[in-house]
Amino acid sequence: MALIGAGGAVVAGIFAFNKWQERKHRKAEAPVADEPPTLQEPVFGSSAEPVPARVEPIMDEPMPEPTMAPRTTEEASARRTSPQLLPEVDERADWVLRIESIEALMAGQFIQQAEPQLAGVDKPLRWYGFSESANRWEAVDRNAGLSCHWLCVVVQLVDRRGPISPGMLSQLNNGIQAVSDGFMAIPNLPASGEALARAQALDEFCAGVDIQIAVNVLAQEHHPFSGTKLRGLAEAAGMELLGDGRFHAKDETGATLYMLSNLENELFAPEEMRRLVTRGVTLTLDVPRVGNGVFVFERMMAFARQLAQSMQGAVVDDNRQPFGEKAIALIRAQIGQFQGQMVEKGIPPGSPLARRLFS
Repeated sequence: MALIGAGGAVVAGIFAFNKWQERKHRKAEAPVADEPPTLQEPVFGSSAEPVPARVEPIMDEPMPEPTMAPRTTEEASARRTSPQLLPEVDERADWVLRIESIEALMAGQFIQQAEPQLAGVDKPLRWYGFSESANRWEAVDRNAGLSCHWLCVVVQLVDRRGPISPGMLSQLNNGIQAVSDGFMAIPNLPASGEALARAQALDEFCAGVDIQIAVNVLAQEHHPFSGTKLRGLAEAAGMELLGDGRFHAKDETGATLYMLSNLENELFAPEEMRRLVTRGVTLTLDVPRVGNGVFVFERMMAFARQLAQSMQGAVVDDNRQPFGEKAIALIRAQIGQFQGQMVEKGIPPGSPLARRLFS
């Protein structure tokens, strides 16, 4: 009986111990409602400022770049904008190929490398480099020492020989691309189809207004003009004998107004004027290349009459018919009509653009 009693006491003790452990475990898991928040958990909704959690530095993470760190060449190129072109570059009549280089290149060296690639192009080419120190475009050639990030070649699309051909545009594109590759530069090559259409339309317009007025002064059959007297009269009128073998009357800017040439095949030359004799001379007015063409025509006619009177000649047209007032009035009207069309087109007669197109 004693052993049974002792065994029962032991079982009761074990049961009571287990119950006490279970109660203690549940108490440890229960949340404590009145426990204040830790420093890592800021209190929101109160007037107190939150306290940021501390972040330990990690030595193997890269530090952020300072704000004044130098930009990469790609970043510099992305932020650089191409400057505006010169006013004398007219994209109605010119095809502009821009070249950009991240590293500055020598303009003269680039042009020298491009010359073999562009050989055979029969339209005028002009080169410009952008001077960053002067903040402007400058005309450059194969001897230029300018170092620049921007270079451009300007190709005239039309002249009196007609519009540029598709083959020439292709040669320009391919040539500039090849040279740019050698300099690690990036060319901006415009679409050739649009340029060809523009050139064709411009050439058609120019052909419609391209007129020249020629007035002849003929000598009498047995009294040819002497070169000495011709030269004296021309120079007295302010004309100048140039290398093309013709006397030029010029305006205040040096642009030619009209020309005096030999009606015969021999050109005028300073050293030959003393011995020269001729049966007549021709005065020529290039209408698209002069401003106020009617005034210039009147001035040319006055000089023609002066020559005829001084040298006992006659003023005649290309058919060797005397100029009458009716013919002169018709010519005045034609000059006014054609020059008016040029003004409406935005190509004033005698302007730099007109002189380029009609060359």
